[in-house]
Amino acid sequence: MDWWSWPLETNSFRPFTPESLAAIEQRIAEKKKQPDKEKEKNKDQGVEKEQLTPQLDLKICKKLPSLYGDIPAELIGEPLEDLDPYYSDHKTFMVINKRRTIFRFTATPALCIFGPFNPVRKAAIKTLTNS
Repeated sequence: MDWWSWPLETNSFRPFTPESLAAIEQRIAEKKKQPDKEKEKNKDQGVEKEQLTPQLDLKICKKLPSLYGDIPAELIGEPLEDLDPYYSDHKTFMVINKRRTIFRFTATPALCIFGPFNPVRKAAIKTLTNS
């Protein structure tokens, strides 16, 4: 399939919601439940699980590649679920500004007070990402 025939708008952009955070926490808990014996068994057998690495085109402060399509106007500057599979079990979310620059933030409470959905924190993120 040629790149010029790809759709310009995709459904890969999903808002970061409390349900998204709960799903991430569930994946982290499942990963922790994996017994150490199974890890050692795989190591002894020479079976290595392929480690995920962050995608180079989705690094912080880089422009979002056009491969991902156009961002809906209502999602610009808003917290989004991370597109990079590496961060599927990390408490992070991403924000993309009008210039398609990627910003990544932690979903843990800032200053042990402001959660990711706190209006003060949302205002601070909007101020930071929109120059």
